[in-house]
Amino acid sequence: MPARLPRKDQTLEELLTVRDWVRFFVSEMNRYKVFLGHGSSHVLDEAIYLVQSALNLPIEDVSPYLDARVLRAEREQLYSYLTQRTEDRKPASYITGQAWLQGHAFKVDPRVIIPRSFIAEILADQITPWINDPDQPFRILDLCTGSGCLAILAAMVFPHASVDAVDLSPAALEVARENIALHNMGDRVNAIESDLFDALAGKQYDIIITNPPYVNESSMKALPPEYLHEPRMALAGGDDGMRLIERIMAQAPAFLSEEGLLILELGNEKPYFDQAFPDLSPTWLETSAGDEQVFLMHQTDF
Repeated sequence: MPARLPRKDQTLEELLTVRDWVRFFVSEMNRYKVFLGHGSSHVLDEAIYLVQSALNLPIEDVSPYLDARVLRAEREQLYSYLTQRTEDRKPASYITGQAWLQGHAFKVDPRVIIPRSFIAEILADQITPWINDPDQPFRILDLCTGSGCLAILAAMVFPHASVDAVDLSPAALEVARENIALHNMGDRVNAIESDLFDALAGKQYDIIITNPPYVNESSMKALPPEYLHEPRMALAGGDDGMRLIERIMAQAPAFLSEEGLLILELGNEKPYFDQAFPDLSPTWLETSAGDEQVFLMHQTDF
């Protein structure tokens, strides 16, 4: 662990402008070797985001404000943000209380995993070419919804769809309901507490999307400190990562309509999936992380 941040009184006295603070964030985040895995790929980008958030500056462009002087109270806030990010190794989104996915902001806190699903990219393309008419009144299920972000994005890209957002965690559903209200989706997105499909008897869906807990136990033990702030139940998938995926694959066909689609994200666990389901031939979808993160299956493929 690096030495602690420079003395607070000295830091607050010497760092006077937005530019000063962005540079200082970058230097300290590099010195602490913070892990970037919750939305940012570069330390500078995350440093700018944290400074903008602490100062309530527009997210779009910080450049007009770089040489603006920072008030003492604002410097206190900046130092607090930096302490949380470096010494506490808290992810940026838990510090700001906000995460961005496909250009939309969602409320987050340690009750939910930080949104970063590659399914969001597939939804942005309206599941092309498997969906021909996005204006149809689809029935959509977002299983293991967490913050509700995928359910809300699905409702945005399919404007006549109704969406059930399901999670086992009552705490996560509290956040999901806040996000549903934030995006004015209360008439089309319904948050439901359920252990996977248990509370959905009799329902059928045209599209099921799910980003379930899938991290295998060996990988869980090697996670960087930032991930330890997230709820374990949202990450851990058992010894081989397949604990919930096996249940989903067994039960999903009964909840899919005749032409229904299942879209499931499993991160880096494809080798374990192939071992668990050697007779299945899912369609692997292209994402920004490659073509082994997310797959699609038709109801008739099971």
